[in-house]
Amino acid sequence: MELLNIVEIGGYPDFSNSYKALGINAKRVNSMRKGLKLIKKEVPDVIVAEFNFQTDFRDRSSNLESLMAVLQPHSHVKIVVFYESKHDAVFNQFSTRFDNIFSLVFPIKKEKLIALLSGFINV
Repeated sequence: MELLNIVEIGGYPDFSNSYKALGINAKRVNSMRKGLKLIKKEVPDVIVAEFNFQTDFRDRSSNLESLMAVLQPHSHVKIVVFYESKHDAVFNQFSTRFDNIFSLVFPIKKEKLIALLSGFINV
């Protein structure tokens, strides 16, 4: 399984060793722009990204809207989103438009992430 990890803000543990232990080949980039560029060349099975809601975005609510637009023809890609609970309402409004989004609320528990990814492997 191929995984793309898009870390823009961070502030949580590096889960690279957990991905490796699951037999997942993971690539990591530090911006959505770099992630989108990589996806256009090679579509991963799973993407792990952060939901960064900002009220000053003029034409979108978060960093994930560009990602979902690029992934539109690739509905098989699973998206794991890390987000702050204070953004529940906005994230839920965004995520209900997609069937392939799975979420974990900060602080991210390694065990929950591993369980979620393990479910993708066994499908």
